[in-house]
Amino acid sequence: MADLPKADHYINGKWVKPNSGEYLETINPYTAKPWMHIARGNATDADQAVAAAKMAFQNPDWAGLPPTQRGALLRRLGDVIAEHADELARIEVQDNGKLFAEMSMQLKYIPQWYYYFGGLADKIEGAVLPIDKPETFTFTRHEPLGVCVSIVPWNSPLFLTSFKLAPALAAGNTVVIKPSEFTSASALKFIELFEKAGFPPGVVNVVTGFGKEVGEALISHPDVAKVAFTGGSASGRHVYSTAADSLKRVTLELGGKSPNIVFDDADMDNAVKGAISGIFAATGQTCIAGSRLLVQESIHDQFVEKLVALAKTAKMGNPMEMTTQVGPVTTHPQYEKVLGYLDIAKEEGVTCELGGGKATRPECGDGWFVEPTIYTGVRNDMRIAQEEIFGPVLSVIPFKDEEEAIAIGNDVVFGLAAGIWTQSMRRALEVSKRIQAGTVWVNMYRALSYMAPFGGYKESGLGRESGQEAIRNYMQTKTVWISTAEEVSNPFIMK
Repeated sequence: MADLPKADHYINGKWVKPNSGEYLETINPYTAKPWMHIARGNATDADQAVAAAKMAFQNPDWAGLPPTQRGALLRRLGDVIAEHADELARIEVQDNGKLFAEMSMQLKYIPQWYYYFGGLADKIEGAVLPIDKPETFTFTRHEPLGVCVSIVPWNSPLFLTSFKLAPALAAGNTVVIKPSEFTSASALKFIELFEKAGFPPGVVNVVTGFGKEVGEALISHPDVAKVAFTGGSASGRHVYSTAADSLKRVTLELGGKSPNIVFDDADMDNAVKGAISGIFAATGQTCIAGSRLLVQESIHDQFVEKLVALAKTAKMGNPMEMTTQVGPVTTHPQYEKVLGYLDIAKEEGVTCELGGGKATRPECGDGWFVEPTIYTGVRNDMRIAQEEIFGPVLSVIPFKDEEEAIAIGNDVVFGLAAGIWTQSMRRALEVSKRIQAGTVWVNMYRALSYMAPFGGYKESGLGRESGQEAIRNYMQTKTVWISTAEEVSNPFIMK
């Protein structure tokens, strides 16, 4: 244990030891063994990070930069990330067990967020208002909020950090990042790149540790203007209520139980691949997972047969190997949670077509692996169809017609994403309009872009990340009135 490397907080451009003097183990989910120690933060560490970010926000080195120069810094950061993409990807695989094949591609795509928002930094324009008051010149301007806190989960740490960080910085804010206590290593390597890109100290800071000990202190801190959170719905509600005490701005990207709907006119082979991608990619550990597969009754049995046949070919094992397709569950608590839902499925009386337990294959070693699992005979009111499992577990639900598909699809508290498989343009447009979800894919699944707004309906969240909408979430609008009158009118009457 003593031989493991230690990582401290990064505050105001320097590595800072935790006030507690304590460190947490971070564990490789493939080996189930610790490989690093990270600082265990507390309220004092949080206060130091917020103070540094506040000072940087007021410092002319950052606050005085024209938007064009801020954009240039972001684009330079994108270049530096691209140079270190494989190194960062390897750290993420060690930390969260996702496939190197996917993490490598993801890290090479992340720079686009910094290029895009770097280009957008000097495109945020106010407006001259054709105001109804005579002898008055009135205009608006958009200004940064101040110190923003980004709280990031363990499933795609740097990807989801970039969703928050790029627009926040483009708008002129400063940031404190609080990564998951399970996967902080990549954020601590990532933060080194900001100095290389030329960012002033304190503009971006990282404090690690438990949510209750450091996250809570950041959310409730009086000098924090905004909190951007990605995680579970229960935690999101707590973040929302805590931030509301001081009327902070909040963006929440929360859970999902997304319907992936296959109609009988769909290209069946493509839809099967889309269903596999929707649930078994990333070991099902993604908020957009198509964990409810709705299949039209007329093709249900044939579709399930093809689905199971393809899912059986999935190669499990070492996530660093390029041929591996399904890796381990990232954390031990999540591993136990997924196994618990497999027990719930048995109690609910569904039919297990594939998997249904721990993976005991030799190539899985001592890691936290769960077999890709497919259940049929599922009703939409069952717990496995209503609750987010966040693992490689698929519930197949039959439907009769378009109306029933929409009704089942919307009959859940979440509304993050949905998939539709059909050859009918009319159906694609009609169903995508009526499905309550922030993102709808037609004849594809699990695609995201820096250009496309992303967020949820209902209990899947508030606000949008990515796309031009995102930067507005990190700015406030000011209206300026200038009188051109030579004499002030009656002061007792509102103009």
